[in-house]
Amino acid sequence: MNEQHYLTPLFEPRSVAVIGATEREGSLGSVVVRNMLEAGFKGKLFAVNPKYEQVLGVPCYRSVEDIPHRLDLAIITTKADRVPAIVDACGRAGTKAVIIIPAGFSDAGPRGRMLEKNTYENARRHRIRLLGPSCLGVLRPELGLNASFAHGGAGKGSIGLISQSGALCSAILDWAKPNNVGFSSVVSLGTSVDIDFGEVLEYMVSDSRTESIFLYVEGIKDARRFVSALRAAARVKPVLLIKVGRHPVGSHAAHMHSGAMVGEDAVFDAALRRAGVIRLYNLGQLFAAANALFSHFRPRGNHLAIITNGGGPGVMAADRAADLRIPLAKLSDATVAKLNEFLPVNWSHGNPIDIIGDADPERYRKTLDVVLADENVEGVLTMLCPQAMSSSTEVAQQVIEIERTADKPLFTCWMGEEQVREGRQLFEKAGIPTFRTPEPAVELFGHISAYYRNQKLLVQTPSSLSSDLNPPSVESARLVIETALSERRKNLNEMESKALLAAFRIPIAQTVVARSATEAMVLAEELGLPVAMKIDSPSITHKADTGGVRLNLNGLAAVRTAYQEILEDVKRKRPDAIINGVAIEPMIVKPYGRELMVGAFRDPIFGPVITFGEGGAHVEIQADRAVALPPLNNYLVQDLIKSTRIATLLGEYRNMPPINMESLEFVLLRISEMVCELPWIREIDINPLIVDENGAVAVDARIIVDNIAPTADRYDHMAIHPYPSHLITKLSMPEGEITVRPIKPEDAELEIEFVRKLSPETKYLRFMNTMRELPPAMVARLTQIDYDREMAFVATMPDEKGDEVEIGVCRYAVNPDGETCEFAIVVAEDWQHRGLARRLMGVLIETARNRGLQAMTGIFLSNNDRMLKFVSSLGFVLTNDPEDNTIKHGVLPLQG
Repeated sequence: MNEQHYLTPLFEPRSVAVIGATEREGSLGSVVVRNMLEAGFKGKLFAVNPKYEQVLGVPCYRSVEDIPHRLDLAIITTKADRVPAIVDACGRAGTKAVIIIPAGFSDAGPRGRMLEKNTYENARRHRIRLLGPSCLGVLRPELGLNASFAHGGAGKGSIGLISQSGALCSAILDWAKPNNVGFSSVVSLGTSVDIDFGEVLEYMVSDSRTESIFLYVEGIKDARRFVSALRAAARVKPVLLIKVGRHPVGSHAAHMHSGAMVGEDAVFDAALRRAGVIRLYNLGQLFAAANALFSHFRPRGNHLAIITNGGGPGVMAADRAADLRIPLAKLSDATVAKLNEFLPVNWSHGNPIDIIGDADPERYRKTLDVVLADENVEGVLTMLCPQAMSSSTEVAQQVIEIERTADKPLFTCWMGEEQVREGRQLFEKAGIPTFRTPEPAVELFGHISAYYRNQKLLVQTPSSLSSDLNPPSVESARLVIETALSERRKNLNEMESKALLAAFRIPIAQTVVARSATEAMVLAEELGLPVAMKIDSPSITHKADTGGVRLNLNGLAAVRTAYQEILEDVKRKRPDAIINGVAIEPMIVKPYGRELMVGAFRDPIFGPVITFGEGGAHVEIQADRAVALPPLNNYLVQDLIKSTRIATLLGEYRNMPPINMESLEFVLLRISEMVCELPWIREIDINPLIVDENGAVAVDARIIVDNIAPTADRYDHMAIHPYPSHLITKLSMPEGEITVRPIKPEDAELEIEFVRKLSPETKYLRFMNTMRELPPAMVARLTQIDYDREMAFVATMPDEKGDEVEIGVCRYAVNPDGETCEFAIVVAEDWQHRGLARRLMGVLIETARNRGLQAMTGIFLSNNDRMLKFVSSLGFVLTNDPEDNTIKHGVLPLQG
């Protein structure tokens, strides 16, 4: 597969033209040319302006078409109304990428929107990629590329910055230089008429210069690609993100600025956690995290130890840790015993570790040595308040000396100003994160350690359906939905809603509908008293608010009266409501039951979202709700439950036994399956779901559905593609049965061992080098894939011990056009010439065809005669590479 990224002309151009270049001081064209010259651009630089023959010593041409060199990149600095024609001229000249710096497009009303539309159409016709408009540009310090109007440029480093705000980029760059923070790339997206977050993230994943990635987000346009790219990036590099518009006023402002969609913030947060991303909330946290990452600050977990020479500051730090749910490490008995040997008798004997105000540098050193050796400690915050015995400078020197060999993160808080200034300067010089107050220090530890916690969520690859022995009846559920939609109804009644739950094996309270008082009495007697009665109306969401609920009815006379009262109350309060009758069900009496709420809704950006929290009549008032993106598995369900306040009441407390947690997890898993397999579902509300020590039962349920357009991918409605278990197949071969299945993260060791056993020749033909071992980053990239934009199948067989052994792997990755894919295949030495490669390619080609892809492509070494003969037999059409005679290209049409 081709390793060069398709955005290379934008980020690593060999030839650049500045269109609208001028020597007029302060103009965009002048600033961009100066920036390119001062950055030391190593390629060919041209200017375009009919008024000049040279601009600042750079040769200048009347038009981009007059430049005697094909351009990788053009930077447009002219007014907006000239841009569509310039892009068209760039296309005729063979330019591959264009940066549009000026504003005046969709942000400037109907005429601007038309200019933007024409610009994009011209670019698309010529296959030009556009960055912007209304953007700062691109900086690549290591390459001498400053294709921006940023003042002062950027220092060399390993942080990749992607922002929708050019002003924010400028502010960060201005802060970065005096703080010795450098960047591999700085990319300002502007209004993203073409290139968006997803594609830039994908480039930074493959960029060896980028070790960590920062994003400033106002809104997104393509959730699936955004989440997919985030997950790909976070698998191999720390990704930190600031998202603005967390509240309605900010959301409106963000939408007006970037033109991108802004969804519910809690859902966005859930998507970030699932993507393995660290979320920050302000620039102060961003700058602190930048310092930490630039210093290669890597926590191993989230159990924090606090060392202080003042009790009050230690408590302040502990309080902030509690706010952020950062657990303080419990010191081992051995650690406490060692500390007792040299600390004053009145030290705190716990964490925070108050070593008393007269602590000298030697006491700090001994304490740090002992605490860092404790296995329960995963990070240490060392604090100092200026006191007579505590020389801040000497203590700082001790901390720096210890940090050089420490295998755990160490960061500091030197409180005060005058007496601690020199100590802080020493920390900054040594690259140790340091703060003036405890709270931001703890926040930093929380944010960076969240990377490791979220990584556990990232590697989860649930299937859309669990491998339960009692699978759901998906077809029955679909029939219920299709019937309602055929009748032009979107609100399912309670019986239909419960029928869907029952189809997915969720326990329900049996429900029947009475249409007269007499029928109500007959049905109540059949069900068995006591019963509950509720209005059955597609118009009413909250039945109790309209007087539509009666509970614990013990006699038939009470049932008859309740029927009449329910109808009268509802008609009085909601005269417009459609009333089907009154639903009757057995009164669920669970003395130790907890009333919970389980549901789902469709977010306008991220699609299906699962909700969980406290249930009952006051669910909106309590606002105890956690959300997660499907698909879920047991690990993700447990994480969702722990995220709520009600979670602490589900175990044993007072006289109540713990609930049957397996039953609750079962219901949440089934809800996940419902929204995966039934894309028509717009909303599910089970409230209450009553769970006790014996199990769970859905007492009330409401489901809303909607028509959807069919797509090639059955999971197009989801932001995260489930593990495609439906693609697992068995191949019968003379040597035995072979399992062919999509790859998953747990296959990392299988993949490493498989590549290790390949011959040097096979490794070279597959990877175009003779690596002995797969690097960790490549292992993650090969095994932790996004099934929406790529697919990889492993062929396995059991060995003599019954352990799974990989004998072949094939994969494709969807190209940027979304219509074609590039493939690769390799088979173990012992399995070559047995027909396995052809069988694997058959599975891969069929999967790509069903995905709706138009063609499969491949890149092959010209001397790989065996591979060339093989792909030709599959129908690939081979052509020579026009620029490299050692390479051949192959194309296989998939449709028609």
